[in-house]
Amino acid sequence: MIYLLLSILSSTGIFVLFKLYSKHKVNTLQAIIVNYITACIAGLFFYDGKVIISQIVGASWFYGALGLGFLFIAIFNVMALTAQKNGLSVASVASKMSVIIPILFGIYVYNESIGAQKIIGIVLALFAVYLTSIKPKDNTVLKPSIFLPVMLFFGSGIIDTSVNHFAPDDNIPLFSATIFGIAATIGLVILSYKAIKEKNRFELKSIPFGITLGIVNYASIYFLLKALRVDGYESSTVFTINNVIIVAISTLIGLLFFKEHISNKNWIGIVIAIVSIVLVTLT
Repeated sequence: MIYLLLSILSSTGIFVLFKLYSKHKVNTLQAIIVNYITACIAGLFFYDGKVIISQIVGASWFYGALGLGFLFIAIFNVMALTAQKNGLSVASVASKMSVIIPILFGIYVYNESIGAQKIIGIVLALFAVYLTSIKPKDNTVLKPSIFLPVMLFFGSGIIDTSVNHFAPDDNIPLFSATIFGIAATIGLVILSYKAIKEKNRFELKSIPFGITLGIVNYASIYFLLKALRVDGYESSTVFTINNVIIVAISTLIGLLFFKEHISNKNWIGIVIAIVSIVLVTLT
Protein backbone atom coordinates (compact mmCIF):
# COMPACT_ATOMS: atom_id res chain seq x y z
CA MET A 1 0.00 0.00 0.00
CA ILE A 2 2.93 2.36 0.70
CA TYR A 3 4.11 2.01 -2.91
CA LEU A 4 0.67 2.92 -4.23
CA LEU A 5 0.51 5.94 -1.91
CA LEU A 6 3.94 7.15 -3.07
CA SER A 7 2.92 6.65 -6.71
CA ILE A 8 -0.22 8.74 -6.16
CA LEU A 9 1.70 11.51 -4.40
CA SER A 10 4.42 11.70 -7.06
CA SER A 11 1.91 11.58 -9.93
CA THR A 12 -0.05 14.40 -8.30
CA GLY A 13 3.23 16.28 -8.02
CA ILE A 14 3.50 16.20 -11.81
CA PHE A 15 0.15 18.01 -11.99
CA VAL A 16 1.38 20.68 -9.57
CA LEU A 17 4.62 21.19 -11.51
CA PHE A 18 2.80 21.66 -14.83
CA LYS A 19 0.63 24.26 -13.15
CA LEU A 20 3.79 26.05 -11.97
CA TYR A 21 5.22 25.85 -15.50
CA SER A 22 2.30 27.92 -16.72
CA LYS A 23 2.60 30.37 -13.84
CA HIS A 24 6.34 30.94 -14.33
CA LYS A 25 6.17 30.75 -18.16
CA VAL A 26 8.56 27.82 -18.41
CA ASN A 27 9.32 26.42 -21.86
CA THR A 28 7.44 23.14 -21.55
CA LEU A 29 9.29 21.23 -24.28
CA GLN A 30 12.70 22.18 -22.91
CA ALA A 31 11.71 21.28 -19.35
CA ILE A 32 10.21 17.98 -20.52
CA ILE A 33 13.49 16.99 -22.19
CA VAL A 34 15.50 17.92 -19.08
CA ASN A 35 12.96 15.85 -17.15
CA TYR A 36 13.64 12.78 -19.31
CA ILE A 37 17.41 13.17 -18.91
CA THR A 38 17.01 13.50 -15.13
CA ALA A 39 14.67 10.50 -14.91
CA CYS A 40 17.14 8.43 -16.93
CA ILE A 41 19.99 9.37 -14.59
CA ALA A 42 17.80 8.54 -11.58
CA GLY A 43 17.10 5.09 -12.97
CA LEU A 44 20.81 4.45 -13.55
CA PHE A 45 21.61 5.72 -10.05
CA PHE A 46 19.25 3.25 -8.42
CA TYR A 47 20.34 0.40 -10.65
CA ASP A 48 22.52 -1.94 -8.62
CA GLY A 49 24.76 -3.27 -11.34
CA LYS A 50 27.01 -2.43 -14.27
CA VAL A 51 25.41 -0.83 -17.30
CA ILE A 52 26.34 -2.79 -20.42
CA ILE A 53 24.71 -1.51 -23.61
CA SER A 54 24.89 -4.86 -25.41
CA GLN A 55 23.06 -6.56 -22.54
CA ILE A 56 20.37 -3.87 -22.52
CA VAL A 57 19.80 -4.23 -26.27
CA GLY A 58 19.67 -8.01 -25.88
CA ALA A 59 17.22 -7.92 -22.96
CA SER A 60 13.74 -9.36 -23.55
CA TRP A 61 12.16 -6.04 -22.55
CA PHE A 62 14.35 -3.75 -24.72
CA TYR A 63 12.02 -3.45 -27.72
CA GLY A 64 9.10 -2.74 -25.39
CA ALA A 65 11.16 0.03 -23.76
CA LEU A 66 12.15 1.34 -27.20
CA GLY A 67 8.52 1.61 -28.26
CA LEU A 68 7.58 3.27 -24.98
CA GLY A 69 10.33 5.86 -25.42
CA PHE A 70 8.79 6.91 -28.74
CA LEU A 71 5.29 6.84 -27.24
CA PHE A 72 6.30 9.11 -24.35
CA ILE A 73 7.30 11.85 -26.80
CA ALA A 74 4.50 11.23 -29.32
CA ILE A 75 1.63 11.18 -26.80
CA PHE A 76 2.95 14.31 -25.11
CA ASN A 77 2.66 16.13 -28.46
CA VAL A 78 -0.79 14.63 -29.08
CA MET A 79 -1.88 15.87 -25.64
CA ALA A 80 -0.69 19.39 -26.47
CA LEU A 81 -2.47 19.38 -29.85
CA THR A 82 -5.66 18.03 -28.27
CA ALA A 83 -5.67 20.82 -25.70
CA GLN A 84 -5.11 23.45 -28.41
CA LYS A 85 -7.66 22.20 -30.94
CA ASN A 86 -10.34 20.54 -28.76
CA GLY A 87 -9.92 22.19 -25.37
CA LEU A 88 -8.26 21.35 -22.06
CA SER A 89 -11.26 19.50 -20.67
CA VAL A 90 -11.38 17.17 -23.69
CA ALA A 91 -7.65 16.43 -23.32
CA SER A 92 -8.06 15.79 -19.60
CA VAL A 93 -11.01 13.43 -19.97
CA ALA A 94 -9.44 11.53 -22.89
CA SER A 95 -6.19 10.86 -21.00
CA LYS A 96 -7.80 9.91 -17.70
CA MET A 97 -10.58 7.73 -19.14
CA SER A 98 -7.87 5.63 -20.80
CA VAL A 99 -7.43 3.83 -17.47
CA ILE A 100 -10.06 1.38 -18.76
CA ILE A 101 -7.47 -0.09 -21.18
CA PRO A 102 -5.01 -1.45 -18.56
CA ILE A 103 -7.96 -2.52 -16.41
CA LEU A 104 -9.48 -4.65 -19.19
CA PHE A 105 -6.02 -5.94 -20.15
CA GLY A 106 -5.47 -7.17 -16.60
CA ILE A 107 -8.84 -8.88 -16.49
CA TYR A 108 -8.62 -10.63 -19.87
CA VAL A 109 -4.87 -11.30 -20.20
CA TYR A 110 -3.89 -11.93 -16.59
CA ASN A 111 -7.24 -13.57 -15.72
CA GLU A 112 -7.78 -11.23 -12.80
CA SER A 113 -10.95 -11.56 -10.75
CA ILE A 114 -14.12 -9.87 -11.90
CA GLY A 115 -17.49 -9.72 -10.22
CA ALA A 116 -20.57 -7.54 -10.02
CA GLN A 117 -19.14 -5.38 -7.23
CA LYS A 118 -15.85 -4.81 -9.06
CA ILE A 119 -17.62 -4.01 -12.34
CA ILE A 120 -19.82 -1.45 -10.57
CA GLY A 121 -16.73 0.04 -8.91
CA ILE A 122 -14.87 0.38 -12.23
CA VAL A 123 -17.89 1.93 -13.98
CA LEU A 124 -18.33 4.39 -11.10
CA ALA A 125 -14.60 5.18 -11.26
CA LEU A 126 -14.85 6.11 -14.95
CA PHE A 127 -17.92 8.23 -14.24
CA ALA A 128 -16.08 9.91 -11.36
CA VAL A 129 -13.08 10.69 -13.59
CA TYR A 130 -15.40 12.34 -16.10
CA LEU A 131 -17.27 14.41 -13.51
CA THR A 132 -14.12 15.64 -11.77
CA SER A 133 -12.48 16.55 -15.09
CA ILE A 134 -15.22 18.65 -16.71
CA LYS A 135 -15.00 22.39 -16.26
CA PRO A 136 -17.85 24.88 -15.83
CA LYS A 137 -18.79 27.12 -18.76
CA ASP A 138 -16.93 24.87 -21.16
CA ASN A 139 -18.37 25.32 -24.62
CA THR A 140 -15.78 23.21 -26.37
CA VAL A 141 -17.02 21.83 -29.68
CA LEU A 142 -15.54 18.66 -31.13
CA LYS A 143 -14.39 19.55 -34.63
CA PRO A 144 -12.96 17.27 -37.32
CA SER A 145 -9.88 16.99 -35.06
CA ILE A 146 -11.87 14.44 -33.03
CA PHE A 147 -9.17 11.91 -33.97
CA LEU A 148 -6.75 13.69 -31.61
CA PRO A 149 -8.56 12.83 -28.34
CA VAL A 150 -9.12 9.33 -29.71
CA MET A 151 -5.36 9.00 -30.27
CA LEU A 152 -4.71 10.41 -26.80
CA PHE A 153 -7.15 7.94 -25.24
CA PHE A 154 -5.55 4.89 -26.83
CA GLY A 155 -1.99 6.22 -26.52
CA SER A 156 -2.25 6.88 -22.79
CA GLY A 157 -3.91 3.52 -22.20
CA ILE A 158 -1.27 1.68 -24.23
CA ILE A 159 1.53 3.38 -22.27
CA ASP A 160 0.08 2.33 -18.89
CA THR A 161 -0.57 -1.20 -20.10
CA SER A 162 2.82 -1.61 -21.78
CA VAL A 163 4.84 -0.27 -18.85
CA ASN A 164 3.23 -2.87 -16.61
CA HIS A 165 3.47 -5.69 -19.16
CA PHE A 166 7.09 -5.25 -20.27
CA ALA A 167 8.70 -4.19 -16.98
CA PRO A 168 10.93 -6.95 -15.52
CA ASP A 169 10.20 -7.80 -11.90
CA ASP A 170 13.88 -7.66 -10.91
CA ASN A 171 15.16 -4.76 -13.01
CA ILE A 172 12.72 -1.86 -12.79
CA PRO A 173 15.38 0.92 -12.42
CA LEU A 174 17.26 -0.05 -15.60
CA PHE A 175 14.03 -0.62 -17.53
CA SER A 176 12.76 2.83 -16.52
CA ALA A 177 16.14 4.45 -17.26
CA THR A 178 16.12 2.94 -20.76
CA ILE A 179 12.64 4.30 -21.54
CA PHE A 180 13.52 7.77 -20.32
CA GLY A 181 16.89 7.67 -22.08
CA ILE A 182 15.25 6.88 -25.41
CA ALA A 183 12.64 9.60 -24.88
CA ALA A 184 15.40 12.08 -23.96
CA THR A 185 17.38 11.22 -27.09
CA ILE A 186 14.36 11.78 -29.33
CA GLY A 187 13.58 15.00 -27.47
CA LEU A 188 17.13 16.32 -27.93
CA VAL A 189 16.85 15.70 -31.67
CA ILE A 190 13.59 17.70 -31.76
CA LEU A 191 15.09 20.46 -29.62
CA SER A 192 18.19 20.67 -31.87
CA TYR A 193 15.97 20.94 -34.93
CA LYS A 194 14.00 23.79 -33.35
CA ALA A 195 17.22 25.55 -32.33
CA ILE A 196 18.56 25.39 -35.89
CA LYS A 197 15.41 25.96 -37.93
CA GLU A 198 13.38 28.16 -35.62
CA LYS A 199 16.25 29.85 -33.75
CA ASN A 200 14.78 28.86 -30.40
CA ARG A 201 17.07 29.63 -27.48
CA PHE A 202 17.43 27.36 -24.50
CA GLU A 203 16.10 28.98 -21.32
CA LEU A 204 18.13 28.32 -18.17
CA LYS A 205 15.07 28.26 -15.95
CA SER A 206 13.97 25.12 -17.81
CA ILE A 207 16.76 23.22 -16.02
CA PRO A 208 15.61 23.39 -12.35
CA PHE A 209 11.97 22.87 -13.32
CA GLY A 210 12.92 19.97 -15.58
CA ILE A 211 15.12 18.33 -12.95
CA THR A 212 12.34 18.53 -10.36
CA LEU A 213 9.84 17.07 -12.81
CA GLY A 214 12.29 14.30 -13.73
CA ILE A 215 12.68 13.18 -10.12
CA VAL A 216 8.92 13.19 -9.55
CA ASN A 217 8.26 11.53 -12.92
CA TYR A 218 10.70 8.71 -12.24
CA ALA A 219 9.21 8.18 -8.79
CA SER A 220 5.67 7.98 -10.19
CA ILE A 221 6.57 5.15 -12.58
CA TYR A 222 8.92 3.35 -10.19
CA PHE A 223 6.44 3.24 -7.31
CA LEU A 224 3.52 2.34 -9.61
CA LEU A 225 5.46 -0.64 -10.94
CA LYS A 226 6.38 -1.66 -7.40
CA ALA A 227 2.72 -1.41 -6.36
CA LEU A 228 1.67 -3.54 -9.33
CA ARG A 229 4.04 -6.27 -8.15
CA VAL A 230 2.84 -6.46 -4.55
CA ASP A 231 1.21 -9.81 -3.83
CA GLY A 232 -2.53 -9.59 -3.34
CA TYR A 233 -3.01 -6.51 -5.51
CA GLU A 234 -4.38 -7.02 -9.01
CA SER A 235 -3.44 -4.54 -11.74
CA SER A 236 -7.09 -3.70 -12.43
CA THR A 237 -7.49 -2.69 -8.78
CA VAL A 238 -4.21 -0.76 -8.61
CA PHE A 239 -4.86 1.21 -11.81
CA THR A 240 -8.41 2.08 -10.72
CA ILE A 241 -7.36 3.33 -7.27
CA ASN A 242 -4.27 5.12 -8.60
CA ASN A 243 -6.08 7.01 -11.36
CA VAL A 244 -9.20 7.97 -9.42
CA ILE A 245 -7.35 9.27 -6.35
CA ILE A 246 -4.96 11.30 -8.52
CA VAL A 247 -7.91 12.96 -10.26
CA ALA A 248 -9.64 13.71 -6.95
CA ILE A 249 -6.52 15.07 -5.23
CA SER A 250 -5.54 17.13 -8.29
CA THR A 251 -9.00 18.67 -8.33
CA LEU A 252 -8.74 19.62 -4.65
CA ILE A 253 -5.22 21.03 -5.11
CA GLY A 254 -6.54 23.16 -7.96
CA LEU A 255 -9.18 24.54 -5.59
CA LEU A 256 -6.93 25.13 -2.57
CA PHE A 257 -3.69 26.35 -4.14
CA PHE A 258 -4.52 27.56 -7.65
CA LYS A 259 -7.95 29.07 -6.89
CA GLU A 260 -9.67 27.00 -9.56
CA HIS A 261 -13.45 26.83 -9.43
CA ILE A 262 -14.94 23.44 -8.57
CA SER A 263 -18.50 22.89 -9.69
CA ASN A 264 -21.16 20.75 -8.06
CA LYS A 265 -20.47 18.07 -10.68
CA ASN A 266 -16.80 18.05 -9.65
CA TRP A 267 -17.74 17.53 -5.99
CA ILE A 268 -20.17 14.75 -6.93
CA GLY A 269 -17.34 13.16 -8.91
CA ILE A 270 -15.05 13.22 -5.88
CA VAL A 271 -17.70 11.54 -3.72
CA ILE A 272 -18.36 8.89 -6.39
CA ALA A 273 -14.58 8.36 -6.65
CA ILE A 274 -14.41 7.50 -2.96
CA VAL A 275 -17.33 5.08 -3.31
CA SER A 276 -15.70 3.40 -6.33
CA ILE A 277 -12.41 2.93 -4.46
CA VAL A 278 -14.22 1.27 -1.55
CA LEU A 279 -16.07 -1.09 -3.92
CA VAL A 280 -12.93 -2.06 -5.86
CA THR A 281 -10.67 -2.55 -2.84
CA LEU A 282 -13.18 -4.62 -0.87
CA THR A 283 -13.77 -7.18 -3.65
